[in-house]
Amino acid sequence: MKLSLISATLLLAISAAAQAPKAPTETKPTVPSVKLPPQAPDVPAEKLGPDGKVNPGFAAAHERFLKIAQEGKAQLVFLGDSITAGWGSKKEIWDKAFGAYAPANFGIGGDRTQHVLWRIQNGELDGIKPKACVLMIGTNNSGTDPAEGIVKGITAIVETIRAKQPQAKILLLAVFPRGEKPTTPAKANLSRDKLKQVNDAIANLDDGKNIHFLDIGSKFLQPDGSITKEIMPDFLHLSAAGYQIWADAISPKLAELMK
Repeated sequence: MKLSLISATLLLAISAAAQAPKAPTETKPTVPSVKLPPQAPDVPAEKLGPDGKVNPGFAAAHERFLKIAQEGKAQLVFLGDSITAGWGSKKEIWDKAFGAYAPANFGIGGDRTQHVLWRIQNGELDGIKPKACVLMIGTNNSGTDPAEGIVKGITAIVETIRAKQPQAKILLLAVFPRGEKPTTPAKANLSRDKLKQVNDAIANLDDGKNIHFLDIGSKFLQPDGSITKEIMPDFLHLSAAGYQIWADAISPKLAELMK
């Protein structure tokens, strides 16, 4: 009798627990994405996030670069996207190749021409008097913008550097190759054809005096035009070996421009 009573009590307790309302689970608010207006590659613009607001990483990096510029020490400035920003994790190669020039790295991952243009029009070249600027930008535009638009963006950047820092020599680098093979379909890694059109056009900016164009892209390639993971692990960003190639390829010209 006692066992039956205990069993009945347990069943009632289990039933009550099952019917008890559950505590509401906390859900994180979702940030609605907005349809962003297109950004022309030659019109200065801040980088926006999916919510339509200024990308916080972009804003934080820009503020950091403003402080570096205001210190007034940089004699060599690198401008670009994540490929340039990647020098930050290759400090030993960076210091050995460029440390004597008081360098500053103003690279931001994901930047396009319009973003670099906005940055240098909004303080990143103020407060310093560098002897030279190294510019490599445009690969992030290649998925959406036509070659002529990217050329206009790069040209606008070069013209702005010249206007703000007339004493600085500009080492304008051809946009680096990307994609495992030259024939890689555009949907996979973006065709190199567009980048070649861009590089052929911006080569004409070289005036032999203040603007110096240098195409080191072939140094990252195998004889058949392919790229190995040892140089670019994702066929876009450089490994340590890739950065060493970059440093070795531009050091002679930089030594000339930094005199």
